[in-house]
Amino acid sequence: MENIILTVKGMTCMGCVKSVKNVLEPIPGVAVVDIVLESGQVTISFDPAKAGPDQFKSAIQDAGYEVVGNG
Repeated sequence: MENIILTVKGMTCMGCVKSVKNVLEPIPGVAVVDIVLESGQVTISFDPAKAGPDQFKSAIQDAGYEVVGNG
C-alpha cells in the first residue's frame, strides 16, 4: 500500500467530505480515504498496481472540487 496526500479546495462542510469520499472509495485499489475538512487534506491509502494519483484527481474534479496540490 502507498499513501498520497492531496490538497483539495472547495470543501466547506461534512457533506463535501462525504461527496469526496463517495467518489474515491469505489475506485479499485483504494483502501482508506481520510479527509481533514479544515485543511482540505485528503489522504488516500491505495494499491499502486490498481490505482494512481491521476484517477484520484479526476474523480475529485468530476465531483466539482479542485485539487490544488500534493502534500
